[in-house]
Amino acid sequence: MRLSSLISAPCRRLLRDWAADCRGIAATEFAFIVPLMLVLFFGTVEFSSAIAVDRKVTLMARTLSDLTSQSTTVTPGNITNFFTASSSIMYPYDTTPVHATITELYVDPATLKARVQWSSGYAAKTPGDIVADVPTALLVGDTYLIHGEVKYKYTPAVGYVMSKSTGVTLGDVAYTRPRQSTCVIYSVDGACTKK
Repeated sequence: MRLSSLISAPCRRLLRDWAADCRGIAATEFAFIVPLMLVLFFGTVEFSSAIAVDRKVTLMARTLSDLTSQSTTVTPGNITNFFTASSSIMYPYDTTPVHATITELYVDPATLKARVQWSSGYAAKTPGDIVADVPTALLVGDTYLIHGEVKYKYTPAVGYVMSKSTGVTLGDVAYTRPRQSTCVIYSVDGACTKK
């Protein structure tokens, strides 16, 4: 009995001293909180950059459509200039993943379907094809629309929260009506032929 009381007294003192010792609490809390704080910080940075790029993609699609709609006739050189001017909107982000297309559509008065007149860019459409994603309010028979389309594969700089290998594909489209004439003539095709 005497031996057990000798062992238990030091053990009790050790447990009491260990419970009263607060030196490691800050380090333990730090070890639990830092990973969570890093995820929150890098997640905020990555998602904020993705939102900024998405807004620039929208602005680029509108600019492509707007620049084209201000012309009466465009040449392949004009189209190249439109792509170059609108790509500068992406600054300071990389313009390599930008895929842009300009298309003129004709709305058939009989069917109210938008058909491709001419198209130029990364994913140029075939003349005569029907574009199905045109908003219903824009489908006015016997009119033309300029369709600007931009896609961008966003890859985060850090890749802590979002995957750097897969990235996120952002995209937007914009529609404008020709401003100076009924249609915008593409010099390669010639006149405003209804396809």
